[in-house]
Amino acid sequence: MDRARAGRSPVVGPSKPRLLAVLGPGLISGAANDDPTAIATYAQAGARFGYGLCWVVLLVYPLMVVVQVISARVGRTTGRGLAGNIRRYQPAWLLHVCVGLLLPANIVAIAADLSVMADALRLLIGGPRLPYVLLIGTVCVVTQVFMQYTRYVAVLKWTTLSLLAYVASVLLVNVPWGEVARSIVLPPLAFDGDYLASIVAIFGVALSPYLYFWQASQEAEDQRVKPLREPLVEAPEQAPRAIERIRLDTYAGMAVASLVGLAIMITTAATLHAEGRTGIATSLEAAEALRPVAGPLAFAVFAAGIIGTGLLAIPVLAGSVAYAIGEARRWPVGLARQPLEAKAFYGTVAVATLIGAALNFTGLDPIRALYWSAVLNGVVAVPVLAMMLKLAAHPEVMGELAIPKGLRLGGWVAVAVTALGVVAMIATSVPGLLS
Repeated sequence: MDRARAGRSPVVGPSKPRLLAVLGPGLISGAANDDPTAIATYAQAGARFGYGLCWVVLLVYPLMVVVQVISARVGRTTGRGLAGNIRRYQPAWLLHVCVGLLLPANIVAIAADLSVMADALRLLIGGPRLPYVLLIGTVCVVTQVFMQYTRYVAVLKWTTLSLLAYVASVLLVNVPWGEVARSIVLPPLAFDGDYLASIVAIFGVALSPYLYFWQASQEAEDQRVKPLREPLVEAPEQAPRAIERIRLDTYAGMAVASLVGLAIMITTAATLHAEGRTGIATSLEAAEALRPVAGPLAFAVFAAGIIGTGLLAIPVLAGSVAYAIGEARRWPVGLARQPLEAKAFYGTVAVATLIGAALNFTGLDPIRALYWSAVLNGVVAVPVLAMMLKLAAHPEVMGELAIPKGLRLGGWVAVAVTALGVVAMIATSVPGLLS
């Protein structure tokens, strides 16, 4: 089949694609962005500052779109994930630094997410906490290793519906929408340490680096398993439709992430902040605090959302580690491969998840784990974003499909904001933790 015909194929992307067929890596990345760590961040902001930080969620949306579009274009254009491209075009030590930072950041995030999910499950149905940690971790590993790729991706897409729990939670509480609108249009700015730290934390969870690795690798994997797709450097005639699909997928996925974050913040602002409950430390504390304020149904919906989003985020966290290490080590990688074809890749998925589960048996403090997960993700994001931008703008890597100046500018703005955020987070938070 010639390439012109391939360019018109529905496998590549028709001129008016069906929405569910188009949505994929971008939707999953956006939904995984709202993991229990992010839920805790948004809940804390709403409980502490009411509607005063809603504007930040909307402000960060375009930066989320920019960095995820760039990562997706790198994967689709080259047919390789980020780590594979860094290995080919950058010094080996830079690759080792990026992967070496990503690994502990993701494992700590897995541990924190498993802890919060197990507590949520215990509150909903009772029972001991630690067996739930092992059960959830095992389910995540087994589905990734043994489920057929197309079915697994479909399961991840449907799991994104768990985010509707947070839309439902807004409908279960009394929200003064006029006040919300005023806070977005004319935000009540403050310059104290807690306010700035909350802004930094929102940017940190919104621009999590594991999502760059995941979306780039999933674009490359989709290209490999769909027979009419080729890397765009080899089939540039497929580029217009492929880039449009990536744009639509990513816009939708990041919009889901932002709207859910906004829903969580509004829910906790309308209930907990309004009742003077400003000291929320985790997403689970937010769910518990909602019970007496907004009723048992709001509590159950919020807690169920924690479990659903965690079931989506943990495979993405473990999978992004496996893609990064596998591409760096030149292993056969990909969820479309059979387990015996990619033993090291699937072994990394299992080991990363099980180490995260094991950390819960060491007296892990979920509050500190959530905090250090955010710090580590912020530190990792700076070099990874810079590397990704260099790759995406380089003709040797991307051929004639190097990203345009607008995307480059947006990407470097994201790098600068993330770097400033890490400095601000350390300056405002670490002294208090160490005292």
